[in-house]
Amino acid sequence: MKIDRLIGILSVLLQSKQTTAPELAELFEVSRRTISRDIETLCKAGIPIMTLQGSGGGIAIMDGFRVDRTILSSKDMRMIMAGLRSLDSISGSSYYTQLMEKLELGSSQFISGKDSLLIDLTSWYGKSLTPKLEIVQSAIENRHLLSFRYYSPSGDSKRNIEPYYLIFRWSSWYVWGWCQKRKDYRLFKLNRMQELKESEKNFVCREAAIPDLSDENVFKGEPFTVKIIFERDVKWRLIEEFGMDCFKEEKDGKLLFEHEYNDMDSLISWLLTFEDKAELLEPKKARIKMKQLSEKMSVIYREESDK
Repeated sequence: MKIDRLIGILSVLLQSKQTTAPELAELFEVSRRTISRDIETLCKAGIPIMTLQGSGGGIAIMDGFRVDRTILSSKDMRMIMAGLRSLDSISGSSYYTQLMEKLELGSSQFISGKDSLLIDLTSWYGKSLTPKLEIVQSAIENRHLLSFRYYSPSGDSKRNIEPYYLIFRWSSWYVWGWCQKRKDYRLFKLNRMQELKESEKNFVCREAAIPDLSDENVFKGEPFTVKIIFERDVKWRLIEEFGMDCFKEEKDGKLLFEHEYNDMDSLISWLLTFEDKAELLEPKKARIKMKQLSEKMSVIYREESDK
């Protein structure tokens, strides 16, 4: 990925007095032309890089800038390394490990201090998820269309999209792209994608802005206020998911929970995880739906002797 390579090049330039385009091309396994474009990108970002032609020439950062370390501090580098390790936890290759080795090369004095931030992005679906991540990343970099069968609450369908962003949000992985079927940008959850393939067909890149993934924008719907009475022994879950201020303790020790929702189905699914430790008070429409659901479930799970 280009951003990883730019960070790596910057690290090399900060640690060495001078290097050359062929040396950088060999280190990062790309062409000299790619290195030239990367150097131009760093210059546009305000990094004072100078290039000297001829015998004894090369690429270097201006001395004063390098000595001051004004671009990356030791803490900055540790954060970068933590981020790369988090990506390595879900990578199916050794790419990020190799990149970390390149960053650490000759920088033992610069990267000081003990690592104290560990991020593991692996999931229960690691074996099936990692190949999908690789396919999506490749399609984004190559500007290739993605095709897949998508499974959602409304059913399953065949989709073809222009992929723009690979996103980790709400403890899951998603791809954001232009859906040819819906003629609009859509967010697709990787775990719901099957028969995922990278097409050899290129697409013309749109001016795709970074998606607004706020809960209000993604989970659209008319908001409604929820009131639920919880048993005291599930207080830990409420604190974990919503914080201390989400409930009021009643005189009998039970917890009155109030919160805004805009998705009835997700509310009921969440409530079911509490079994008999929760009673939904409001809204009335949701309470009726919960009652109907519990009656259907009681029929399914009635004792054999009652049949």
